[in-house]
Amino acid sequence: MYLFLLMALAPHAQAAPTTYVIDPTHTQPRFEYNHFGFSMQVHSFDKTEGTIIYDPQAKTASVAIRIDPKSINTGYSVLNDKLQDKDFFDSARYPEITFKSTMVKFVGSKPVKVYGNLTIKGITKPVVLTVTSFQHKENPIVKKDEIGANAYTRLKRSDFHMGKYAPGVSDDITINLPVEALKP
Repeated sequence: MYLFLLMALAPHAQAAPTTYVIDPTHTQPRFEYNHFGFSMQVHSFDKTEGTIIYDPQAKTASVAIRIDPKSINTGYSVLNDKLQDKDFFDSARYPEITFKSTMVKFVGSKPVKVYGNLTIKGITKPVVLTVTSFQHKENPIVKKDEIGANAYTRLKRSDFHMGKYAPGVSDDITINLPVEALKP
C-alpha cells in the first residue's frame, strides 16, 4: 500500500532546481560588428565558465557567466593583442567579463528571455538575451543531464568605453551566446 501511495504522489512531487556547469568546450561567446562597411567581422572567446540553475516545473532559472577577455580569438594574433589594450577590453586591469541574470522569462518550460547585468571594463549595464533555441535532455555521449541554448543581444561598444574607431567600425555589435551546461 505504501508503494502505491508513493507512486500516486510521484507526479506531484516538486522537482528541485538543478545546477548545471557550463561546458567550456561547447560555449564560445561571439560578437560581430561592421568593419568600415567592408564586411561583418565575427570574433569569439575561448575561455568561458559559469553555472545555470534551472527548474522547469517552477519556471525559474538563473545564469552566471565569466569570460576571460584574454581568450579572444580573432584569427589574427596582432588584433588579439590590440584588443587587450585600454581602448578596448583593458584586460590587464579588468581580467573578466561577467553576466549575471536578474530574471528569466519562460514560455511553457522553456526560457525565452534572460534579463541581466553585463559587466565589461568595470562598467555594468542591463541587457536582455533573446533565447532562440533551448534543449533539456540527456547528452547521448557523456550520458549526463544537459541543457543547451542559443541566445543573442545587441549593445553599443561605447557604453563600455570601447568606442574607438566608431562609427567606421560599428558602435553597434551583436553578441551571440551558444551555451551548453552539464549536471555534475
